[in-house]
Amino acid sequence: MKRLWLLFSQTVTVLIAAYFVVGTLKPDWMGARGSRSGTVALFEAPATDATAVPQGSFRLAAKKSAAAVVSINTSKAAPGSPHSDDPWFKFFFGEQGNAPQVGLGSGVIISPSGYILTNNHVVESADEIEVILNDSRRARAKVIGTDPDTDLAVLKIELDRLPVIVLGDSDTLQVGDQVLAIGNPFGVGQTVTGGIVSALGRNQLGINTFENFIQTDAAINPGNSGGALVDTSGNLLGINTAIYSRSGGSMGIGFAIPVSTAKFVMEGIVKDGQVTRGWIGVEPNDLTPELAETFGVKVTKGVIITGVLQNGPAALSGIRPGDVITSVAGQTVANVSELLSKVAALKPGTASEFSVQRGDNVVTTNVVPGTRPQPRRSIQR
Repeated sequence: MKRLWLLFSQTVTVLIAAYFVVGTLKPDWMGARGSRSGTVALFEAPATDATAVPQGSFRLAAKKSAAAVVSINTSKAAPGSPHSDDPWFKFFFGEQGNAPQVGLGSGVIISPSGYILTNNHVVESADEIEVILNDSRRARAKVIGTDPDTDLAVLKIELDRLPVIVLGDSDTLQVGDQVLAIGNPFGVGQTVTGGIVSALGRNQLGINTFENFIQTDAAINPGNSGGALVDTSGNLLGINTAIYSRSGGSMGIGFAIPVSTAKFVMEGIVKDGQVTRGWIGVEPNDLTPELAETFGVKVTKGVIITGVLQNGPAALSGIRPGDVITSVAGQTVANVSELLSKVAALKPGTASEFSVQRGDNVVTTNVVPGTRPQPRRSIQR
């Protein structure tokens, strides 16, 4: 009985093995159906979705935001020479070219009404401004207003069905967050580069009056100015503005204006034609050991006031030379850039509390800021 059972089990095992071998190597012998050739494999490769996004890809973020990033071409008439009509001047120096000066930059559509954010230096002094959309449409742009203090400008175009970028929250950014820079570097066409946030709150760079830059190592090159810095969801975090470079190309240090600043500037320009900022009428300086010793100051942090405008807001509140401002409206200040930014954010005509170190004493005073005078180089069209 055991022999019969052993023989039976061996036979079944051999038949099953043979079945799988034949089914794999010669499925047509088994009369399989289902394919155009009349055969079907027992082990098929899993189907792949052609639309699936590879892991780690930022294609969706780029697709979402790139349509709202535009190229900006500017032109300015060549400066005329006072001797251009002098025949002797022409004889010695020849005909002087009168070709217009051209410029290149980028911009971001932030409203279906056609408002575009870009850098002031992209459009400053331009006679003509042409905007080229990612879908190849073109339009002449009008300058609604500029803000040289932050190097921002607002343009407007008249087109329908405009793609609009989604505004993100630059205040929640952290060093190490991934970002994408989108623009038209060197005029080669729209380009997307990637990197991380390298630093936050960069100031004292001598680029703008009010500096609070996002620093990134995403490649930013000439022509990227005014373009978008976006997060991995495609939301706008900043306006690309400047690079640190010894060669003219990207060296991994780029700067963008936070969208929080850009939004404040845009709203002021669209609503009032200009940006309204607070002003107190002082001459501030970073606190150094030498200045501290000169004025007999005991603190090591803050901004020392070396001059006060007569009858200005600060003078009327009792602030005087030698005072060290340590906080504005409850926010500490450590340098001149921070003081300028915090005072500029104050509402003119509304009193704000300032903490001042005067010798060995801490003085608290209420200052009613005035309106910061507009820079002379601001342009309006």
